[in-house]
Amino acid sequence: MQIGMGKSWSDRLFDGFLYLYMIFIAIVTLYPFLNVLAISLNDSNDTIRGGIHIWPREFTLENYRSVFAYESLITAFRNSVLRTLLGTLLGVFCGALLAYVISRRDFILRKQISFLFVITLYVSGGLIPVYMLMRELSLIGSFWVYVLPVMINAWNVFVIRSYIDGLPISLQESAKLDGAGDLRIFWSIILPLCKPVLATIALFIAVQQWNSWFDTFLYNSSRDELTTLQYELMKILSNTNAGQSADAFRSGNVEVTTRVSPESIRMAVTMIATVPILFVYPFLQRYFVKGLTLGAVKS
Repeated sequence: MQIGMGKSWSDRLFDGFLYLYMIFIAIVTLYPFLNVLAISLNDSNDTIRGGIHIWPREFTLENYRSVFAYESLITAFRNSVLRTLLGTLLGVFCGALLAYVISRRDFILRKQISFLFVITLYVSGGLIPVYMLMRELSLIGSFWVYVLPVMINAWNVFVIRSYIDGLPISLQESAKLDGAGDLRIFWSIILPLCKPVLATIALFIAVQQWNSWFDTFLYNSSRDELTTLQYELMKILSNTNAGQSADAFRSGNVEVTTRVSPESIRMAVTMIATVPILFVYPFLQRYFVKGLTLGAVKS
């Protein structure tokens, strides 16, 4: 049965169920985040009573003041931002450059180099050999240990190469006929056309760099000036066990004297670690799906 020139009753019913389903998915997705935010903004003594859902019952910023009272947190935040920016820029550029090289059909070592990179996806040298390599390269105790070892990622290279393979080869051939060299083709043709996949890879690298803490623990745990945000937050979380309150925390020469519950501290730390990287995604979201799928389909 049709209603005028509009949709039928069955179509309207389907749309209604679809809207309800999407609202349910949105609630399920947003509720954990809103719950963590509410607890982090709620008074610690009141939080112990429970019953906090998506809105703080007794609003306070004391939990965040306790976390930011750590003296090394500002230095850690600066290092994390710097490693994320440098690591992302260098990782995207170097990965794209290598992907362009092995995508060239006239490159005689294309298959051999690709095979070597495939091996690294399945076989790892292990923690001890990697540590010894970092020591021999004099990267231990250096900021560059966060950036240089992860400049090239085999999976990222193959994703970018797949995208480049999907581009019309006639573009490169036309540029060659006009006298353009390889670097000119890469910079003026390949990079602009690869913007979707590069944005996707940039998001992956940025999240990885921002969330990384184990390399700080492994290589720079004794260098306070090279600490990172995730490593400091990990130490805070490890100190906030069920039997220890925040007035026992210390960082450098700063002691947090305000009594807050471990749960409130954990939620505040979670928000501090999560919110900054969330601001990156909206700028890259429109490229995300396109960058992953477009290069996988060839005409």
